[in-house]
Amino acid sequence: MKVYQTNEIKNIALIGSAGSGKTTLAESMLFEAGIIKRRGTVEAKNTVSDYFPVEQEYGYSVFPTVFHVEWNNKKLNFIDCPGSEDFVGGAITALNVCDQAVIMVNGQYGPEVGTMNSFRVTEKIGKPVIFLINQLDRDNCDFESVMNNMRDTFGSKCVEVQYPIATGGAFNAVIDVLLMKKYSWKPEGGAPIIEDIPDSEIDKATELHAALIEAAAENDETLMEKFFEEENLNEDEIREGIRKGLITRSIFPIFCVCASKDMGVRRLMEFLGNVVPSPEEMPKVADTNGDEIAVDSNGPESLFFFKTGMEPHIGEVSYFKVMSGSVRQGDDLANADRGSKERLGQIFACAGANRIAVDELKAGDIGCTVKLKDVKTGNTLNAKDSEIRFDFIKYPNSKYSRAIKAVNESDTEKLMAAVLKMRQEDPTWVVEQSKELKQTIIHGQGEFHLRTLKWRLENNEKIAVVYEEPKIPYRETITKVSRADYRHKKQSGGAGQFGEVHLILEPYTEGMPDPTVYKFGGQEFKMNIKSREEIDLEWGGKLVFLNSVVGGAIDMRFMPAILKGVMERMEQGPLTGSYARDVRVIVYDGKMHPVDSNELSFMLAARNAFSKAFKEAGPKILEPIYDLEVLVPADYMGDVMGDLQGRRAIIMGMDSEAGYQKLNAKIPLKELANYSISLSSLTGGRASFTTSFSSYELVPNDIQQALIKQHEAELAEED
Repeated sequence: MKVYQTNEIKNIALIGSAGSGKTTLAESMLFEAGIIKRRGTVEAKNTVSDYFPVEQEYGYSVFPTVFHVEWNNKKLNFIDCPGSEDFVGGAITALNVCDQAVIMVNGQYGPEVGTMNSFRVTEKIGKPVIFLINQLDRDNCDFESVMNNMRDTFGSKCVEVQYPIATGGAFNAVIDVLLMKKYSWKPEGGAPIIEDIPDSEIDKATELHAALIEAAAENDETLMEKFFEEENLNEDEIREGIRKGLITRSIFPIFCVCASKDMGVRRLMEFLGNVVPSPEEMPKVADTNGDEIAVDSNGPESLFFFKTGMEPHIGEVSYFKVMSGSVRQGDDLANADRGSKERLGQIFACAGANRIAVDELKAGDIGCTVKLKDVKTGNTLNAKDSEIRFDFIKYPNSKYSRAIKAVNESDTEKLMAAVLKMRQEDPTWVVEQSKELKQTIIHGQGEFHLRTLKWRLENNEKIAVVYEEPKIPYRETITKVSRADYRHKKQSGGAGQFGEVHLILEPYTEGMPDPTVYKFGGQEFKMNIKSREEIDLEWGGKLVFLNSVVGGAIDMRFMPAILKGVMERMEQGPLTGSYARDVRVIVYDGKMHPVDSNELSFMLAARNAFSKAFKEAGPKILEPIYDLEVLVPADYMGDVMGDLQGRRAIIMGMDSEAGYQKLNAKIPLKELANYSISLSSLTGGRASFTTSFSSYELVPNDIQQALIKQHEAELAEED
C-alpha cells in the first residue's frame, strides 16, 4: 500500500438514523475498492462493519467501525457509526476525528429525529455535511417529499447534486447536475452507464445546475465575480466552490444511492475523493494548552488514540489519528497522559476486523496498532521532546442508569474489571461506585445501551449480573433555627471522658451575614464570632461552622473534634440517612474537664447535640431536579406533555426546531428512571431527549413521609 500524503487523505464519518443503510453502503464501497471480494449483508451477519457477536445478535451497529478504501489515488478513511441514539458516543468520536460527515437519510421516511440529532452534533463541532438519500428503490419512497422535508428541516443550504428519475421498483438512474450527465445501472449495480441527459429531464436538470452553480459561487469572491459576469462556472470551479462551502457549512450537497444494489456508490466515492476537504484544510485542533496544532507531516510526531477495540485472539486494538508528523512502525513514543513509554511494533490501515500492515502514515491519516502496554482511549503519544496532549472529545450526559451487581458475589471484582475494560470501547458507559448509595451504578444513553452491556458481560465474559433501579441521592436540610446541647460523660476506671457542647443550627443561604443575637424561649443569646469555616461539601451545598465560645468554656484545641462530630452527622441525616447540606452551626457554649476532656469526648458530644438540634429545626428532604429537553414530532406533543405531567414535571417552555417541537421542563430524577423507555414507546422511537442536573428542591410532604417510613423499615430490618 502506498504512503498517502496529507492532501490525498479524506476522513469521513458515516452517520444517520438506525436503518438508514450505513453498514450496507460500507459493504458496497469496500467491494468496489477491491478490499472485499463479496458484499455481505446485515441479515446474513457477514458484514465488515458489524462483526462483533453482540452486533450480530441484535442486528444493529454497536461500535463505530474504521475502514478505508483507495479510490482514484486518494485514501478515503471511513468511520461507520451506530445509528441508534443509545450509541451516540460512536458518532461523536467519529465526527471529532473526521473532517467530513456523510449523513444518510432513509428515502422511505426522510429526515428522522436521529437525522436531526446527527446534524446537531455536526453543527456543534463545526463539521461539513453531505446528505445521502438511500433506499430509493423502496416502494414508499417519495423523493420530492423527502427534499421538501430536508429543506424545511435543514434550510436552503441543502442543494441537490443528484436526483432520481424514478423511485421505487423502477429506480435505476439519477441525473447528476454537477456533471450534467445521466447515470444508470444494470440490476447488479456497480459501474454506471453514463449518458447525456434525456430531453424529458433537461429543463429540470438545467434549473438545478444553475442553483448548484450559484450556491458554489457564493463561497468564493473570485467565483462570484465570474458567475455575475458569465452566469456560469466550469466543473473544477464548481468543485472548488463546493469544497469551500463545505468547510464553512455554507452548503449541504445532496446525493442519491441505492446502497443495497450498489447503485451510485462509485460516483459518491469519486466526489468524496475530489471535493471534500483534506485534514490540512480544516480548522486546526487545539491541544490542552490551547495551542493550535497544524496537520503537518513535517511537524512533531503526535498520535491521538480515539478508540479501543477488544477482539478475541488479539486483545486490545488501539485506533489513532496522526495529529502531526509521520508515524512509522518501530517508533518509540511517550504517553503524554500516563508518563509511560511505548514502541509501535506494527501499524495498520483499518478494514473492520481486518488490518493491512503499512510502513508509514502521514499527518491527518487514521490507523491502528496492537499490543500496546499502557495506552487508553483519549491518550496522546508523542515523539521525544514533544509535550502535546489532546482532550477535545466531549460526550453527552447519561440518560439511563441502573445499579449492577454480580449474581455470584465472588464475581464482583471480575465484574468491575470487565466493565472498566468495556468503557475503553465506549466512553459513554460511565461506572460509579457510590459510597452514598452503597451501589455500583452504570450510566448510559438508554435502556438498549445498558442491555447491550449486560449481554456482553453474560455472553462474552460469562458473568451473570442483575440490574436494579438505582437509589436516589436525596439530601436533607433544615428550615428553621434550633438550639441543643449535649454532655458526653463516661467514667470506667482510670481516665474518664467528658465533653459538653451547646450549639445553634439554622438554614444557610449564600451571602447571609454572620449572626449577632438569637432568642429562644424568651432568653437572648448574643454571638461573638471568634472563627469561621465555610466548607464546600463534596455532595453539594455548604456547611458553615462558627465558633462563638467565650470565656474559655471550650478550649480552641477541641474545635476540630467538634467540627468532625458535626461532619459525621452531616453524612447521615436523621430522616433518610442521606447527606445533609446548607446548614450553619454556631457553637456558643460548653464545658470541659481539666482531666477527662479529650477530642473523642467533644466529637461525640457535638455529634449528639447536632442530631438533637437537626430534628427540631424543621428537617426536610430535598430531591435532585434535572433540566429536560425533548425533541419530538408535533403529532406526539400532547402525549409527551401528558406523560411528563404525570411525572411531576414542570413545563418551562416550548419551541420549534427544524420541523420538530422542542419541549423544556424540570423533572425529578426519580421520575426519569424509565423515561427513555416510555418516550420511545409513546413516539415509536421518533423522539429524543437530553438531561442535565439543575438543583435540589424540597420533595412534596406526602413523598417525604413515604421516604421516612421506608427508611425506618430498612433500619428495622437491619436490626
